[in-house]
Amino acid sequence: MKRIFVVFGTRPEVIKLAPVVRALRERGGVSLTLCSTGQHRRMLDDALDAMELRPDIDLAVMQTAQHPTDLLGRLLLSLRPALEECAPDVVVVQGDTTTVAAAAFAGQLHGAAVAHVEAGLRTGDRRRPFPEEINRRVTGVLADYHFAPTTRARDALLAENVPSEAIFVTGNTIIDALRWMRDRVADGPVSCGLRTDGRRLILVTAHRRESFGQGLRELCRALREIAERFADVRIVYPVHLNPNVQAAAREGLAGAERVELIEPLGYREFVALLASAHLVLTDSGGIQEEAPALGKPVLVLREKTERPEGVAAGVVKLVGTDRSRIVQEVTRLLCDPGAYAAMARGVDVYGDGRAATRIAEVLVDGRMQTPAFSG
Repeated sequence: MKRIFVVFGTRPEVIKLAPVVRALRERGGVSLTLCSTGQHRRMLDDALDAMELRPDIDLAVMQTAQHPTDLLGRLLLSLRPALEECAPDVVVVQGDTTTVAAAAFAGQLHGAAVAHVEAGLRTGDRRRPFPEEINRRVTGVLADYHFAPTTRARDALLAENVPSEAIFVTGNTIIDALRWMRDRVADGPVSCGLRTDGRRLILVTAHRRESFGQGLRELCRALREIAERFADVRIVYPVHLNPNVQAAAREGLAGAERVELIEPLGYREFVALLASAHLVLTDSGGIQEEAPALGKPVLVLREKTERPEGVAAGVVKLVGTDRSRIVQEVTRLLCDPGAYAAMARGVDVYGDGRAATRIAEVLVDGRMQTPAFSG
């Protein structure tokens, strides 16, 4: 029986790995150990509840205002006894966090193969996003199984001399998770405690490290201007718990009419809110994938993205954090029905809902039986 050790530390990792865990359990023939590092404790616990997962091991490395260097050190030290005890054949990681890079390194040091879910995403700039681009490049060097969500991601790995037989184009598991949760949202009422009063809802998320400081201040100025200019708009901003984000949002948007700052939502509530949104402003990677699948135009608050497929399809646009540019692009979508319709197309450029099945097939049988995702 193959021993598989699944590591996650943040909310997106839980959401994107949950379909893989379910697919592995359905196939059987494996011994699964779920290890939580607790990199982002509160939001992580919310995601675990929403995705109906319970970790077997909780390393609880979270500390207030932790520096990535300190976090990396604690992760490596904490993972060692867990890996020694479980002696896994495969360590599964997802994405581009410090947890991912540390677990991939630790897994290799303990003789396990490393499987990287969402492999091959690249901006080509090590500082954008930081430290995510570095983390995923490091993990790409360490991984034995590269589960690329798209053909573009596969091509990026091939350009880095990753052997073609180690790359599997699966689609992104976020689409699997979104469809699973969308069905549950549709089954019953979900309330976020918000009222739009018939106004068009603009959903905002922003938390990337490279936006700290001036970038977040510019965003807040833009949101104020949009709210003042359009009386039929309501802006909802679930504010990340990072103190840098909290301080900028609370200071920059204090007293702004029709701008609602709320606590981070559980995934079930967030999917319901996303489904109700008119358009989305975000610097999140996952939301760049989820929103187009629900037909929501996305303006990305970054200069570069590792997910260019949505941009190429015309449903995502990069706008950065310049105040005037954000206001200009939001105004265009609010005032030009044609421009809005061109971006508000439900497209599955990132997956077909069968990514987890493909990954489980490879991990258990050594090959994909389901045809590769063609996106």
